[in-house]
Amino acid sequence: MIDNLEYNTEREHLIIPEYGRHMQKMINHAKTLETKEERNKVAKAIIAVMGNMQPHLRDVPDFQHKLWDQLFIMSNFELDVDSPFEIPTKEIYEERPDPLEYPQNHPKYRFYGNNIKTMIDVANTWEEGELKEALLYTIANHMKKCFLNWNKDTVEDAVIYDHLFELSGGKINLKDSEEDLSESSSLLRTKSKYSNNNNKKHHKKNSNNRQRKRY
Repeated sequence: MIDNLEYNTEREHLIIPEYGRHMQKMINHAKTLETKEERNKVAKAIIAVMGNMQPHLRDVPDFQHKLWDQLFIMSNFELDVDSPFEIPTKEIYEERPDPLEYPQNHPKYRFYGNNIKTMIDVANTWEEGELKEALLYTIANHMKKCFLNWNKDTVEDAVIYDHLFELSGGKINLKDSEEDLSESSSLLRTKSKYSNNNNKKHHKKNSNNRQRKRY
């Protein structure tokens, strides 16, 4: 009896472990059947069991196609059955995907982030008017807030205007503007207010947990 014990280290490697060893044995048995009619019958039964084991796949479009692909993968592409979908090949499965092209943005002023440059490019496409002017000052105020997040001290509006002029390629010039941006203390106070509110909520939640009776 001891001689018949099986250890995981001695067992066959599971290609898709989520389905378990018994499913792998069923697929291996299907490959040994002599007639294609028998293999087709067993393959459909296996697909039905796989669907019951993975109920979340029912919400995925074309989940049956995915199950059949997994069936062929677990059979090491050696199961000769009729599939309602195109049968995948081992070459396609082992083919390495193309590398993803990540955006290689290296802004000079990284503390502003990439979204600021996108906002500036959009603003350059707008027609002159009050709406564009309001957008420009919104961008400038946001740049000032980002600058203060990076440098907790203070910053002159002229510095923000110079950076905005540079990032816009010289198309946005607010250097001679008579309108001031928001005060540094106001921008920092807004940030600390949200931070304090979050701390109060967290403290209140912990207090409620302490006051709750436990039986």
